[in-house]
Amino acid sequence: MSDNTQLRQPAQTEATRATEALLPPVDVIEDGAGITLHADLPGVSRDRLHLHVEADTLTIEGEIALPAPEGLESIHSEVGLSVYRRVFTLSKELDADRVAAEFNQGVLTLRIPKVEHAQPRRIPIQVG
Repeated sequence: MSDNTQLRQPAQTEATRATEALLPPVDVIEDGAGITLHADLPGVSRDRLHLHVEADTLTIEGEIALPAPEGLESIHSEVGLSVYRRVFTLSKELDADRVAAEFNQGVLTLRIPKVEHAQPRRIPIQVG
């Protein structure tokens, strides 16, 4: 990520520690028009995935649904928490009203464009 990154994670507080969750791995790609996030959320179905944008905060939450087959009981589980959660603070240069989301095979892709005045533009040169 460059020094101009448009997205950052807020510091963890007592309130966020109280609701412990798994942190899904997230790749953030920035270009001149905005940012794209790719979050890995294995075990989460579309109906258990929740995205929220409030003011300058983006929250990704997903509940893991890994039921044991009928008649069987788990004797060991390495996934002790059943919720993924990531919270990001959005830059004022990003247009939170135009977030687009796609979810395919456990991978969430979010596209957040920059506001028009923050996008790079070419300045025409007049001859004269």
